[in-house]
Amino acid sequence: VGCDRSKNLVDICGEKNFQAFVCDALSLPIRSGSCDACISIAVIHHFSTEERRLATIRELARLLRPGGTALIYVWAMEQEYKNQKSKYLKEKNGSKDKEEDINTGMAQRLLSDQMHDSSSQESACSDRLLNDSKDEGCDAKLVADSRLPVHTNRTSFHSQDLLVPWHLKGGTKKKRESVDTVLFPAGSKELQELSPVFHRYYHVFCEGELEAACRSLDCVRVQKSYYDQGNWCVILEKL
Repeated sequence: VGCDRSKNLVDICGEKNFQAFVCDALSLPIRSGSCDACISIAVIHHFSTEERRLATIRELARLLRPGGTALIYVWAMEQEYKNQKSKYLKEKNGSKDKEEDINTGMAQRLLSDQMHDSSSQESACSDRLLNDSKDEGCDAKLVADSRLPVHTNRTSFHSQDLLVPWHLKGGTKKKRESVDTVLFPAGSKELQELSPVFHRYYHVFCEGELEAACRSLDCVRVQKSYYDQGNWCVILEKL
């Protein structure tokens, strides 16, 4: 049984004869201790506070029977680990990716114009405020009234809390819900009129952060913690 916050994605599952329903990861309508196994892939990094991220893990653990296991994947701050680049960075090759960089840069300018009507100096200032708010490593805290930086696709992360552009393709072609594909020429009217840009919030996890959150719960033990292609991953067992 699958679940998602997006009704459209759940409808796609239904069309493929899979069992899925719409719900909130912070409050799942499933009986406690009723699941042999659970997976949470690319979900928890969308929650904007440490408290919510921990509550999501606790809710996942609640569903498990004693001895049941859960697998969690979150996006990693470290896209280059042990001298190896992740697939996310490796695919930054060729003219297509250069076009993506140009278009993402335009998306950043559009966001600034539409939402903030501010200058690039103000944007840089807010980024410095965000970075200055960190003590070290994973101790990132948002500053009140500061602005989140907009990430450039296929590049390393410079902040743990950021916005990632999501390009909605226009026309009659099937939409691709991916930040990885931008086909409109840079500077074209199509990019602005037919391909609106939305922004997803991400908190990218640094090494040890996800594992530490899991270990803070008394009801589970960490079976395994590892890095996989730009993601931090944990396998939990319910006690």
